[in-house]
Amino acid sequence: MSKIRMYKYAGVALIVLSFTGCKTPALVQRTENTTVPANYENALQDTVNVATLTWKEYFTDPYLDTLIDTALKNNQELNITLQEIEIAKNEIRARKGEYLPFVGLKGGAGVEKVGRYTSQGANDANTEIKPGKEFPDPLPDFMVGAYASWEIDIWGKLHNAKKAAISRYLSTVEGKNFMVTNLIAEIANSYYELLALDNQLEIVNQNIEIQSNALEIVKLQKQAARTTELAVRKFEAEVLKTRSLQYDIQQSIVETENRINYLAGRFPQHVERDHTTFGSILPTTVQSGIPSQLLANRPDIKQAEFELAASKLDVKVAKAKFYPSLGITAGIGYQAFNPSYLIKTPQSLLYSLAGDLTAPLINRNAIKAEYYSANSRQLQAVYDYERTILNGYIEVANQLSKIKNLEKSYDLRSQQVDALTESINISNDLFKSARADYMEVLLTQRDALESKFELIETRKQQLTAVVNIYKALGGGWK
Repeated sequence: MSKIRMYKYAGVALIVLSFTGCKTPALVQRTENTTVPANYENALQDTVNVATLTWKEYFTDPYLDTLIDTALKNNQELNITLQEIEIAKNEIRARKGEYLPFVGLKGGAGVEKVGRYTSQGANDANTEIKPGKEFPDPLPDFMVGAYASWEIDIWGKLHNAKKAAISRYLSTVEGKNFMVTNLIAEIANSYYELLALDNQLEIVNQNIEIQSNALEIVKLQKQAARTTELAVRKFEAEVLKTRSLQYDIQQSIVETENRINYLAGRFPQHVERDHTTFGSILPTTVQSGIPSQLLANRPDIKQAEFELAASKLDVKVAKAKFYPSLGITAGIGYQAFNPSYLIKTPQSLLYSLAGDLTAPLINRNAIKAEYYSANSRQLQAVYDYERTILNGYIEVANQLSKIKNLEKSYDLRSQQVDALTESINISNDLFKSARADYMEVLLTQRDALESKFELIETRKQQLTAVVNIYKALGGGWK
């Protein structure tokens, strides 16, 4: 067969295989929607955004900064995620290696004994290597050489697989950044909760002193027959109730401290803080920027974006499996039955070069199933990307509204505390002059205590909202 005819047949085969492989099933397509409102409701349309601040610039409490810095070094879950990044990086190396030639060395030795009364045995017995020298029996075999195989990436299948691995690596990096953001926010919220508990405990201690003084007054009045034993018992019960509350708060302090220690990757220990700053900490003026900045600032949105890019490449990889694949194999080396002949050229030299072109023709169900599954995963990634954008916008909108409403609520609760604190002294004076009964005194003290607790809780919610808006805007990971 002439070379021209051989090339002609090869060309025809390539055309036939390409035609049969290019028929791919139709898929449902969907383009992601990244449109967001121009600005947040009741917020200025300004591009200045607190998310661009580092966490050390945003959080100014030195004790809190120390805790965050410790957690970023020691938190076990964060360190696990860092190893996932290394795994994703190794996946890129693996995908890159698939579209490069595989080259290896091999050597071997063996011996073969065939029956004399067989076609091969009879032929070997009558064959001479040199005049007067027959084939050895049994026949040794020694070989050393190199081999290579290479799949030619005609349709970009292997390159797209590598690009998908890169996108997933970048996705894991953004996943780590999102974890850093959440970790910082969780530590800050727990720290402010701890300060709130300290202040509640201080108020309880003050209230115990006030109630104990009131109890002593009631006892004196009972001795003077100005009140009854019932009033004494009521005041005693109120003191005992407040002391019981003291231990509940102390337990909450221990648990909150240990939650912070866990996040910081250390065993239980005292958490350094200055609880006296809690009442003077004012929420930072929040500059939210514009919603479109979320796409660049929030790590979870960027993570979903990279996952979407990887899923699109997976569809291309699955589609390429319908097309013909071209592989090349080659080898070169030496082979002989005697080591002394092993490096003699050209008698012991062997080499090979082959190419193969294959394409699926019948029963392509497995490839179709993989193709459909890749497309479904792509659609999932589109919806997940859109959902993440929507969730980010709503989180920011909720926190902005919360900050404004809590500011108004705190002002009103402050006035309530002032009024009730003043009413304690008034009720005590009235009780001493027999113009108010003991129940009025007890209820006034109880209402004052509750109002102070509510004021502290509102302040804690304000600080939590300031932390959460920073997280919602995508701050903390830079």
